Amino acid sequence: MASNVNKNEAITSREVDFAKWYTDVCRKAELMDYGSVKGFINYLPYGYAIWEEIQNYLNKRFKEHGAQNVYLPLVIPSSLFNKEKEHIEGFAPEALVATMGGGERLSDPLIIRPTSEVLFSDLFKRNVTSYRDLPMLLNQWCSVVRWEKTTRPFLRGAEFLWQEGHCLFETAEQARENVLSMLQVYDDCGKDLLAVPFIKGKKTEHEKFAGANATYTIEALMPDGQALQSGTSHDLGQGFAEAFGIRFLGRSNTLEAPYQTSWGVSTRLLGAIIMVHGDDNGLVLPPAVAPIQVVIVPIRQDAEGILPKCNEIAAKLKEKGIRVLVDSTDRTPGWKFAQWEMKGVPVRLELGPRDLAENKVVMTKRVNGEKVVASIEEIEEAIPNLLQVVHKEMYQKAKDFLDSHIYEAHDLEELKEKLNQGGYVKMAFCGDPECEDKIKEITKGGTARCIYKEEVPEGTLCPVCGKEAKLIAYFARAY
Repeated sequence: MASNVNKNEAITSREVDFAKWYTDVCRKAELMDYGSVKGFINYLPYGYAIWEEIQNYLNKRFKEHGAQNVYLPLVIPSSLFNKEKEHIEGFAPEALVATMGGGERLSDPLIIRPTSEVLFSDLFKRNVTSYRDLPMLLNQWCSVVRWEKTTRPFLRGAEFLWQEGHCLFETAEQARENVLSMLQVYDDCGKDLLAVPFIKGKKTEHEKFAGANATYTIEALMPDGQALQSGTSHDLGQGFAEAFGIRFLGRSNTLEAPYQTSWGVSTRLLGAIIMVHGDDNGLVLPPAVAPIQVVIVPIRQDAEGILPKCNEIAAKLKEKGIRVLVDSTDRTPGWKFAQWEMKGVPVRLELGPRDLAENKVVMTKRVNGEKVVASIEEIEEAIPNLLQVVHKEMYQKAKDFLDSHIYEAHDLEELKEKLNQGGYVKMAFCGDPECEDKIKEITKGGTARCIYKEEVPEGTLCPVCGKEAKLIAYFARAY
């Protein structure tokens, strides 16, 4: 029996109002609440704990690739920020600028970092002198500020948490390898940790990062049919190095400009988890990121032996590295069931007098409400195995949804029709930014999320301008 048959009345149904459902879940599951400034949120312990699990996974993977963590300043002098023309044009509309300090007007206003390419470029300029200093692979965990007009918790905020990797290389080939390697790390994170499948690929010229030679992306699909850009990896070429005068003495004893990359994911991943897996009862958390993986609910906890046995099971599971909680509060079992369902705990374990007498426990999977019975002696092995099963079921469910919502279109009318169904639509076009803008206008928000492939059947024409098509892109409406 599916777990959302008994609807949680505290949460708006997804079918009634998907946006309101999302906000309800964020707040009722105690992931966040609103700050005193529009667009800024408080990350509550339960929400931040999910982010910590993402950090733990990615930190390990980044370090396997040789990256080291650093922390750079929150503010960027305007004079420094303005050095890279394309970059400033891309971020100027979203910049929050401090013009006063210590009661005096600043001669060089300070930009609250929207991203840190210029800060890292300034750092690289002072710390790289020879090819022996390369490669330099740095990453920082921080917050950034972008003055968004329309905000939504985790998905688009005036401030959000993220990691941003910034690297320098001796050759273009090394830089490109780094860009693609980090994109794969993000893709692995989706599959191994978040149970979220992504499509991945290169952004079009129109959609690439300001100042980059090329941008690569991972894109998730939400249940309302909209795409969510979930991470990016940028090949910055030598543009920032040229703008900031970064030079190193090469192997041939001549001064050379290094090749630069940057890559990042943010707390937007929390939004992806909420939307991809959630249901009308609230969160459904993948086991790997769940702050509580197993909740033990005693039935008639005042009965002899029930609470001690629950605590004994919990202690054994903790020894196995399982994040477990015994809910021994004075609430009713029904209230506890609804509460922990709303908070998305992957497995609920129930133990009452009859269960104890029969030496068994009942385990309920949050993803589909399926009940599994195991003996108390088997529980130490049964729970880890069940958590693996839950992850696989969640990933496959999301993958099936993604695969069933990828279509093809051969003209603008068909593209518009398919986009109205929700999902990704593959269509060939010339790749020109003007045609991309026209597609967005005609489809009321459809954008090229990434390139599917750059091999187009001979004779294929762009449906906008009639010129020869040069690539096939995934189009979707997006958050």
